[in-house]
Amino acid sequence: MNTATSLMPLELVERAILVIRGQKVIIDADLARLYNVTTKRLNQQVTRNPDRFPADFMFQLSSDEKAEVVANCDHLSKLKFSPVLPYAFTEHGAIMAASVLNTPRAIEASVFVVRAFVKLREMISNHAEMATKLSELEDRLQGHDERFDQVFAAIRQLMAPPDPPRKRIGFEVDEPKRRYGRK
Repeated sequence: MNTATSLMPLELVERAILVIRGQKVIIDADLARLYNVTTKRLNQQVTRNPDRFPADFMFQLSSDEKAEVVANCDHLSKLKFSPVLPYAFTEHGAIMAASVLNTPRAIEASVFVVRAFVKLREMISNHAEMATKLSELEDRLQGHDERFDQVFAAIRQLMAPPDPPRKRIGFEVDEPKRRYGRK
Protein backbone atom coordinates (compact mmCIF):
# COMPACT_ATOMS: atom_id res chain seq x y z
CA MET A 1 0.00 0.00 0.00
CA ASN A 2 2.93 2.35 0.61
CA THR A 3 4.04 2.10 -3.02
CA ALA A 4 0.58 3.18 -4.11
CA THR A 5 0.75 6.12 -1.74
CA SER A 6 4.03 7.25 -3.25
CA LEU A 7 2.77 6.68 -6.80
CA MET A 8 -0.60 8.35 -6.37
CA PRO A 9 -1.13 11.02 -3.77
CA LEU A 10 -4.69 11.78 -2.77
CA GLU A 11 -4.34 15.31 -4.15
CA LEU A 12 -3.76 13.90 -7.64
CA VAL A 13 -7.03 12.02 -7.47
CA GLU A 14 -8.84 15.05 -6.03
CA ARG A 15 -7.69 17.20 -8.97
CA ALA A 16 -9.08 14.63 -11.39
CA ILE A 17 -12.58 14.96 -9.94
CA LEU A 18 -14.75 17.39 -11.91
CA VAL A 19 -18.34 18.52 -11.52
CA ILE A 20 -20.34 17.86 -14.68
CA ARG A 21 -24.15 17.86 -14.87
CA GLY A 22 -24.19 18.51 -11.14
CA GLN A 23 -22.31 15.28 -10.37
CA LYS A 24 -18.76 14.71 -9.21
CA VAL A 25 -17.07 12.59 -11.89
CA ILE A 26 -13.71 11.47 -13.24
CA ILE A 27 -13.13 11.54 -17.00
CA ASP A 28 -12.15 8.20 -18.55
CA ALA A 29 -8.65 9.40 -19.51
CA ASP A 30 -7.89 10.38 -15.90
CA LEU A 31 -9.38 7.17 -14.55
CA ALA A 32 -7.34 5.09 -17.00
CA ARG A 33 -4.19 6.93 -15.93
CA LEU A 34 -4.98 6.27 -12.26
CA TYR A 35 -5.63 2.58 -12.95
CA ASN A 36 -2.50 2.35 -15.12
CA VAL A 37 -4.32 1.15 -18.25
CA THR A 38 -4.99 2.80 -21.57
CA THR A 39 -8.20 4.73 -22.07
CA LYS A 40 -9.03 2.36 -24.91
CA ARG A 41 -8.74 -0.69 -22.62
CA LEU A 42 -10.88 0.95 -19.95
CA ASN A 43 -13.60 1.84 -22.45
CA GLN A 44 -13.48 -1.67 -23.98
CA GLN A 45 -14.13 -3.23 -20.59
CA VAL A 46 -16.97 -0.80 -19.98
CA THR A 47 -18.64 -1.59 -23.31
CA ARG A 48 -18.21 -5.33 -22.70
CA ASN A 49 -19.98 -5.02 -19.34
CA PRO A 50 -22.86 -2.58 -19.98
CA ASP A 51 -25.03 -4.04 -17.21
CA ARG A 52 -22.45 -3.01 -14.62
CA PHE A 53 -22.56 0.65 -15.68
CA PRO A 54 -26.07 2.13 -15.39
CA ALA A 55 -26.66 5.83 -16.09
CA ASP A 56 -25.96 6.85 -12.48
CA PHE A 57 -22.51 5.18 -12.65
CA MET A 58 -21.33 6.61 -15.95
CA PHE A 59 -22.42 8.84 -18.83
CA GLN A 60 -20.93 10.06 -22.08
CA LEU A 61 -20.14 13.74 -22.44
CA SER A 62 -21.75 15.85 -25.14
CA SER A 63 -19.50 17.68 -27.59
CA ASP A 64 -20.13 20.98 -25.74
CA GLU A 65 -19.22 19.39 -22.41
CA LYS A 66 -16.09 17.90 -23.97
CA ALA A 67 -15.06 21.31 -25.31
CA GLU A 68 -15.58 22.88 -21.89
CA VAL A 69 -13.56 20.17 -20.14
CA VAL A 70 -10.72 20.54 -22.64
CA ALA A 71 -10.76 24.33 -22.22
CA ASN A 72 -10.74 24.19 -18.41
CA CYS A 73 -8.39 21.25 -17.81
CA ASP A 74 -4.91 21.56 -19.29
CA HIS A 75 -4.04 17.93 -18.59
CA LEU A 76 -6.96 16.82 -20.81
CA SER A 77 -5.88 18.83 -23.86
CA LYS A 78 -5.28 15.58 -25.83
CA LEU A 79 -9.04 15.00 -25.81
CA LYS A 80 -9.43 18.01 -28.08
CA PHE A 81 -8.28 16.01 -31.10
CA SER A 82 -10.06 12.78 -30.20
CA PRO A 83 -13.09 11.99 -32.40
CA VAL A 84 -14.62 9.97 -29.55
CA LEU A 85 -16.65 11.63 -26.80
CA PRO A 86 -15.21 10.74 -23.39
CA TYR A 87 -17.06 8.99 -20.60
CA ALA A 88 -17.50 10.46 -17.13
CA PHE A 89 -17.51 8.03 -14.19
CA THR A 90 -19.20 8.78 -10.87
CA GLU A 91 -17.75 7.42 -7.62
CA HIS A 92 -19.62 4.13 -8.02
CA GLY A 93 -18.70 3.90 -11.69
CA ALA A 94 -15.01 4.35 -10.87
CA ILE A 95 -15.18 1.52 -8.33
CA MET A 96 -17.05 -0.69 -10.81
CA ALA A 97 -14.40 0.06 -13.45
CA ALA A 98 -11.72 -1.15 -11.04
CA SER A 99 -13.60 -4.40 -10.50
CA VAL A 100 -14.05 -4.89 -14.25
CA LEU A 101 -10.37 -4.23 -14.96
CA ASN A 102 -9.37 -6.53 -12.08
CA THR A 103 -5.72 -5.49 -11.97
CA PRO A 104 -3.85 -5.01 -8.69
CA ARG A 105 -3.11 -1.38 -9.57
CA ALA A 106 -6.79 -0.70 -10.36
CA ILE A 107 -7.90 -2.21 -7.07
CA GLU A 108 -5.32 -0.17 -5.09
CA ALA A 109 -6.19 3.00 -6.98
CA SER A 110 -9.92 2.51 -6.40
CA VAL A 111 -9.28 2.90 -2.67
CA PHE A 112 -7.74 6.32 -3.32
CA VAL A 113 -10.60 7.26 -5.62
CA VAL A 114 -13.13 6.41 -2.92
CA ARG A 115 -11.15 8.37 -0.31
CA ALA A 116 -10.97 11.39 -2.62
CA PHE A 117 -14.71 11.33 -3.25
CA VAL A 118 -15.40 10.98 0.48
CA LYS A 119 -13.06 13.87 1.31
CA LEU A 120 -14.74 16.02 -1.34
CA ARG A 121 -18.17 15.16 0.06
CA GLU A 122 -17.00 16.14 3.56
CA MET A 123 -15.63 19.44 2.27
CA ILE A 124 -18.90 20.23 0.52
CA SER A 125 -20.82 19.32 3.66
CA ASN A 126 -18.62 21.62 5.75
CA HIS A 127 -19.09 24.43 3.25
CA ALA A 128 -22.86 23.93 3.32
CA GLU A 129 -22.87 24.09 7.13
CA MET A 130 -20.74 27.21 7.06
CA ALA A 131 -23.02 28.84 4.48
CA THR A 132 -26.06 28.08 6.63
CA LYS A 133 -24.41 29.56 9.73
CA LEU A 134 -23.31 32.61 7.76
CA SER A 135 -26.82 33.27 6.48
CA GLU A 136 -28.22 32.88 10.02
CA LEU A 137 -25.66 35.39 11.26
CA GLU A 138 -26.55 37.80 8.46
CA ASP A 139 -30.23 37.52 9.34
CA ARG A 140 -29.48 38.26 12.98
CA LEU A 141 -27.26 41.23 12.17
CA GLN A 142 -29.80 42.72 9.78
CA GLY A 143 -32.17 43.21 12.72
CA HIS A 144 -29.32 44.80 14.67
CA ASP A 145 -28.60 47.24 11.86
CA GLU A 146 -32.19 48.42 11.86
CA ARG A 147 -32.11 48.86 15.63
CA PHE A 148 -28.84 50.78 15.46
CA ASP A 149 -30.35 53.03 12.80
CA GLN A 150 -33.26 53.75 15.14
CA VAL A 151 -30.89 54.50 18.04
CA PHE A 152 -28.77 56.84 15.89
CA ALA A 153 -31.89 58.62 14.63
CA ALA A 154 -33.05 59.17 18.22
CA ILE A 155 -29.61 60.48 19.24
CA ARG A 156 -29.54 62.86 16.26
CA GLN A 157 -33.00 64.09 17.22
CA LEU A 158 -31.83 64.79 20.77
CA MET A 159 -28.70 66.56 19.52
CA ALA A 160 -30.63 68.84 17.15
CA PRO A 161 -31.20 72.42 18.40
CA PRO A 162 -34.64 73.07 19.77
CA ASP A 163 -37.21 74.55 17.43
CA PRO A 164 -37.57 78.36 17.64
CA PRO A 165 -40.60 79.52 19.68
CA ARG A 166 -43.72 79.83 17.62
CA LYS A 167 -45.82 82.95 17.26
CA ARG A 168 -49.02 82.94 19.15
CA ILE A 169 -52.09 82.28 17.14
CA GLY A 170 -54.82 84.89 17.17
CA PHE A 171 -55.32 88.66 17.09
CA GLU A 172 -53.06 90.94 19.09
CA VAL A 173 -53.80 94.61 19.88
CA ASP A 174 -51.01 97.12 20.27
CA GLU A 175 -52.99 99.35 22.69
CA PRO A 176 -52.04 99.94 26.27
CA LYS A 177 -53.91 97.62 28.46
CA ARG A 178 -56.96 99.17 30.04
CA ARG A 179 -58.99 97.95 32.78
CA TYR A 180 -62.59 97.78 32.13
CA GLY A 181 -64.80 97.63 34.98
CA ARG A 182 -67.63 99.27 36.84
CA LYS A 183 -67.70 102.84 37.83
